[in-house]
Amino acid sequence: MSEIRTWTVKVPYIDIAGTLLEGPFHDAANNEFRFVDIWEHKLYRLDLARGPESLRVIDTETSIGVTANIAEDQDQLIVAAKHGFARLNRSTGKLTYIAEAWGEEPGKAEIMRFNDGAIDSHGRFWAGAMNDPKVKKPGPEGVLFRLDPDLSLHRMLAPVTIPNGIGWNLANDTMYLTDSPTGQIFAFDFDAATGDISNRRVHFDLGEPLEPDGFVMDEEDCIWTAIYGGGKVLRVSTEGKVIARIDLPTRNPTCPAFVGTELFITSAKDDRDDEWLPQSVRYGGCLFRIDVGVRGKAKNEFRFA
Repeated sequence: MSEIRTWTVKVPYIDIAGTLLEGPFHDAANNEFRFVDIWEHKLYRLDLARGPESLRVIDTETSIGVTANIAEDQDQLIVAAKHGFARLNRSTGKLTYIAEAWGEEPGKAEIMRFNDGAIDSHGRFWAGAMNDPKVKKPGPEGVLFRLDPDLSLHRMLAPVTIPNGIGWNLANDTMYLTDSPTGQIFAFDFDAATGDISNRRVHFDLGEPLEPDGFVMDEEDCIWTAIYGGGKVLRVSTEGKVIARIDLPTRNPTCPAFVGTELFITSAKDDRDDEWLPQSVRYGGCLFRIDVGVRGKAKNEFRFA
């Protein structure tokens, strides 16, 4: 058995004490890094040339789970928000829904919120909805949606509990999806032309009572998944084996994203009372970074028809 490569992060890159930081995204064209605080309804933007001192916080009108760029639109982002998919003005935080998920389903709009997601090679936005923990404990009521460029909305998978990281391999014939409470990352056959998925199977099983959260894929087709409750990020090979680990000074990393060969990693405040925790785990809700010597796949943009 080959040795697992390890890195150790000792301090945050930015200590902002957020509640539930998620959705890290490197906007390479603008040399900007952004992420959200789902719980506190905030969007953070960082000028990478200037560093932490440039961090800007923008209040949003509701919870935002994940953001993505829109082709040929520098003013707005597309986001998965509380009730569905929306445009978000990146400067003001103004939100305009373009596809609400729940229609006439009684009570769904209140008890659900959107979580993680990603754009595929054809400009379609995939995002998962889950029970909103502010309203109801997460259960098997989640749904994976796909928003197409013509703004048609498709239910692709149900039920799921806490849908998280979504990504595609380099060959563009396999899609990966995390359902956190299962401890597993699933693989599906993916038809890029139609956006259909089939043949669900387990790609990675954590095998311990912790939760894989968001993930990012690198240029070698490996998955870097944050282990919520485990204080680490794992690199998972194409065979579904752990081949590297990043140890973090916080219990709840939520999602990594690449900036060059560096991983920027969001995290959440610890579920327990921080006042009673040792100093080594009081960095929940901070942003971390570490150079891992490999680059991530380029991000796709949403394309309106």
